[in-house]
Amino acid sequence: MARRLLVPLLLIVTLCGGTAVAAPAQAAPAPPTPAQDPFYRPPDPLPPGAPGEILRQRRVEVFAEPLRVLPAPVRAWQLLYRSTSATGQPNAVSGTLLVPPVPWTEGPRPLVTYAVGTHGIGDQCAPSYRLRTGTENEIALIAQALLKGWAVVLTDYEGLGTPGTHTYTAGRSAGHAMLDAARAAQRLGAAGLSADGPVGVFGYSQGGQAAAFAAELQPGYAPDLRLVGAAPGGVPADLAEVARFNDGGPAFGLVAGAALGLATAYPEVPFEEILNDRGRRLMDRIREACVIELGAAAPFTRLNDLVTLPDPLEHPRWRATLAENRAGGQRPSAPVLLYHAAFDELIPYATGRKLLARYCELGSTVQWKTIPLAEHITGVAVGGPIAMEWLGARFAGEPARNSC
Repeated sequence: MARRLLVPLLLIVTLCGGTAVAAPAQAAPAPPTPAQDPFYRPPDPLPPGAPGEILRQRRVEVFAEPLRVLPAPVRAWQLLYRSTSATGQPNAVSGTLLVPPVPWTEGPRPLVTYAVGTHGIGDQCAPSYRLRTGTENEIALIAQALLKGWAVVLTDYEGLGTPGTHTYTAGRSAGHAMLDAARAAQRLGAAGLSADGPVGVFGYSQGGQAAAFAAELQPGYAPDLRLVGAAPGGVPADLAEVARFNDGGPAFGLVAGAALGLATAYPEVPFEEILNDRGRRLMDRIREACVIELGAAAPFTRLNDLVTLPDPLEHPRWRATLAENRAGGQRPSAPVLLYHAAFDELIPYATGRKLLARYCELGSTVQWKTIPLAEHITGVAVGGPIAMEWLGARFAGEPARNSC
């Protein structure tokens, strides 16, 4: 608890140059939830345009603590921008751009496109909303980037905040959303970012999958971005492998959420028609769940308890979909840092090592970091700051090490 209170305080004091700031007399009014906020509803149909084009923007205040009595001293914008679904269809995604007030004098200000770990499936779980309510649990890592003078843009992912079900664990959709968030940030004139400024990619867990796909997709999808490095951590690089690892385990709800997210992203896969009554009840429960409720929704359940097929992971359409969302199929052109907790209880350590091997086979420049004696959450608590330092070296133009 002390650390959670200290980080926001350091953020506020440091970004203000050490100057004391008087707190408002009372908390700011609570913002409406995304479901009640017209900002999140995109034009229908979407107007013609290019990925990364801003559809809507507004200045907002963000908070580092849930009492919401002292706004974080950063310039913040909510963005609604064009992106691309997993199947190549245009869509609209929401996000937040944060720019520290301290000047940057060493060329264009660096930009980190940041993908959060699992927040849930309900719209109220979106990081753009949680930043405004002071409940964003990754604020400590976000603050580390801001304290270095970098701008940070956070995507909400497809369907998280905006209408529709969140396409949880759809790697291509998430990678597109990260890259287009960076494009949108650079196109917002008021933010003062340069179109040729250096861009770094950061994400852990679900965000690690998004970051890996962003690095892989960037050469073909967003060559206009000057991507200098990507730091995916705790990557669920093989969803079939991760599903079997967690089948019957305490966090099986995450597997159910992944099935819902992938079925939303790929409507052709059999889903509703293969659920039994128990499966349908579970999906109804998790559609609006945030991460704690999602993870605890069905402890020790097995996938076969929810469906009418003997092994849906072996269905041809599901196999093809899972293969499409297997990271390591394309060579990132920018250097990559992969890190993984040695005792990760959710995403097997071996899954991360296999991703390293695939990148090495593709000829990537990739550095590997094991976080020793760590489980999943400790992995990002220790590895996240390491990843931020690694990105700092890439922004400074230093050559990356290669573990291949």
